[in-house]
Amino acid sequence: MYQFIETICYNNGVFERIELHNNRCNRTRNHFFGKLPTIHLESVLSIPGPLIDKKVKCTVNYGIELNNIEYSLYQIRQIKSLQLVYNDTLDYSFKFADRSKLQRLYDLKGKCDDILFVKDGFLIDSFYANTIYLRDKRWYSHTIPLLFGTRLESYLKEGLITSSPIRLSELHLFKEVRIINAMISIEDSPIIPIEAILF
Repeated sequence: MYQFIETICYNNGVFERIELHNNRCNRTRNHFFGKLPTIHLESVLSIPGPLIDKKVKCTVNYGIELNNIEYSLYQIRQIKSLQLVYNDTLDYSFKFADRSKLQRLYDLKGKCDDILFVKDGFLIDSFYANTIYLRDKRWYSHTIPLLFGTRLESYLKEGLITSSPIRLSELHLFKEVRIINAMISIEDSPIIPIEAILF
């Protein structure tokens, strides 16, 4: 039975982008299991008392039904370097709970802090986040990300990021890379200079 996860950021008393998480969760369930009753994640999320005024990572594990929810205090990882990893068959268009295939590629990072996937000559994403690229004071993301993150989706709708093919051969045209996901905003993201991406 397929299992999936949804990672939701609780911050300043708010479950951020909850509607986008609902949409992805229900879209995934309908795709794999057929038409099912709609789940509203906000109705089942409840932050434990000691974490109520913290930034919390809420991890929802689900299949046909919701299985369990975990809450943990969030601390951002320091990512200062990326190792390019090439794989032309890579597919993670749904947020599967089983990330073993990605983990095997992540293990190729060597001395770097994370990896940056290259597929068919295009820069895709890192192991656990979407990547965005700065050029002429404008942020860009690859047209087809590894996983369409909710923060990336909201930034695209707001016009903060432009969707464009990001070719490996054009990497030198950009000034820096940042990583974003449900827990990490552009402002909070570590800055990764282009020179810190290893071939």
